[in-house]
Amino acid sequence: MEGCQQYNPRTVEEVFRDFKGRRAALIKALTTDVEEFYQQCDPEKENLCLYGFPSEQWEVNLPAEEVPPELPEPALGINFARDGMQEKDWLSLVAVHSDAWLLSVAFYFGARFGFDRADRRRLFNMMNDLPTIFEVVSGTAKKQSKEKSSVSNHSSTKSKSNSKVAQRGSESQVKYSRPQPKDEDEDGLEDDEQGETLCGACGENYASDEFWICCDICEIWFHGKCVKITPARAEHIKQYKCPSCSSNKRARP
Repeated sequence: MEGCQQYNPRTVEEVFRDFKGRRAALIKALTTDVEEFYQQCDPEKENLCLYGFPSEQWEVNLPAEEVPPELPEPALGINFARDGMQEKDWLSLVAVHSDAWLLSVAFYFGARFGFDRADRRRLFNMMNDLPTIFEVVSGTAKKQSKEKSSVSNHSSTKSKSNSKVAQRGSESQVKYSRPQPKDEDEDGLEDDEQGETLCGACGENYASDEFWICCDICEIWFHGKCVKITPARAEHIKQYKCPSCSSNKRARP
């Protein structure tokens, strides 16, 4: 276990690099090297711990003999629970304890080398941007990535201009996303007519973080929430009629 204490990181960047190396090692043990890891965690042996080193190497070994140890120790006795539960659940349990160990080691360095409040916050934010070991092992990280991608796609859809929506051709005639202001003439004489676009239902101004939809009949813009239309639902509407135009459709030729 000499490899786990070859150097002491002293800056936020160095501690984060140490964190990433140990994290990569533990993920390797619980995923790509899981068969070897499983075999080494023999319940017949003494209390064992899973160590991750900055070099991205992992090791199953007995706990440090020093009391107190130089670094915080990982969970003790992980091998005893191996045969008493489903393998997936056991690996998830080890992953949760490994996440806790990584944080304790990182903040041990932070405390030892006098990180101030700003340094601690920056270190935590850097670590928090990475999926936890538990999220990787349990598959939650992939699921969250897909959900973020989906949300990102919806956000991108909301911010498309009318010209981009028009490129969809015959697939959909619905205008949605952001209300477009009128074009200014060269003399700027139409400034007064170009004020903020107002919702035809509530009369409030347009906001960039809100979903809007335009009626294809009267060409008035509405907050999606005011007319109960979501971005997902708008994708399937070929021609949108606002409540007012829908109520008057019988009067139309």
